Amino acid sequence: MAKIIAIANQKGGVGKTTTAVNVAASMAATKRRVLLIDLDPQGNATMGSGIDKYEVDATCYELLIEDKPLEEVIIKNTSGKYDLIAANGDVTAAEIKLMELFAREVRLRNALAGVQDKYDFIFIDCPPSLNQLTVNALAAADSVLVPMQCEYYALEGLTALMDTIQKLASVVNPNLKIEGVLRTMYDPRNRLANDVSEQLKRHFGEQVYRTVIPRNVRLAEAPSFGAPAMYYDKSSTGAKAYLSLAGEILRRRNSQQAAAAKAS
Repeated sequence: MAKIIAIANQKGGVGKTTTAVNVAASMAATKRRVLLIDLDPQGNATMGSGIDKYEVDATCYELLIEDKPLEEVIIKNTSGKYDLIAANGDVTAAEIKLMELFAREVRLRNALAGVQDKYDFIFIDCPPSLNQLTVNALAAADSVLVPMQCEYYALEGLTALMDTIQKLASVVNPNLKIEGVLRTMYDPRNRLANDVSEQLKRHFGEQVYRTVIPRNVRLAEAPSFGAPAMYYDKSSTGAKAYLSLAGEILRRRNSQQAAAAKAS
C-alpha cells in the first residue's frame, strides 16, 4: 500500500516543487515505485520532470473533473525515473469546476484508490495556496511534508499552516499527520537562519528532519534542464541532501511500521 505524502506550504518560494521533484527522484533511485502528482497549475514539477506541460495529452484536470481513468493520465517516461500526473494552465479551471461537483474534497482520494498497491510512495506537489486542489491533496494524503526557509516570516506562517492542517484534518481526513518539517535553502553562515532553525527544533522536535537542504546553484539550475538534481549533477550538495532526505523518510516509515506491528 502506497504512502501518500502531500508537499504543502501556503507560502510560495520555499522550495516546495524542488522538494517534490527531487525527493520523488531520490526515492525512485532506491528502487521504490513512485508516483508524483503535480497539482499546481504553474506546472513546474511537470517541467522539472522533463515533460513539456504544453504537450501533454491529459493532466490532473482530466483526472479530477472528467473522471478519466488514472492509467490514461499517468506519464511513465520522466527524467526522474518516476511516474507523473502532469499539470498546466488547464488545472486552474479545475479549481472552479470542483466547486460544482459532488464530494469535491475527495475526488483525488477516490481516483487514487485503484493504484495504491502499484506504488510505494505517492508525492503530491500542492499549489502555494489553500484552495480546492490543496484540500483534495490533504484529503487524499496520509501525511504532510512542509518545506520552509529559516526566516522569521516563514516561522510565523508555519504556525498558521499547522493550524490549518489540523482544522482540515478534522473535516476531511482525521488520519492526516505531519510527516515532517524540512529546512530548505539553508545557509549556515546566516545567523537568523541558525536562530530560526533552533526555534523550529524546540517547537516541533522530532518532526523536524535532520536533513537540511542547502542553498545550491546546481539545485537551482536543474529545473531549466528538465531534470532532478541527481541526474543533472549527482555530486552536488543539493542532490546528496535529497538522497539523505529519502533515506530519512524510509527509516521513519520502517520504524512506524515496526511500532504498529508491535502494538498489534
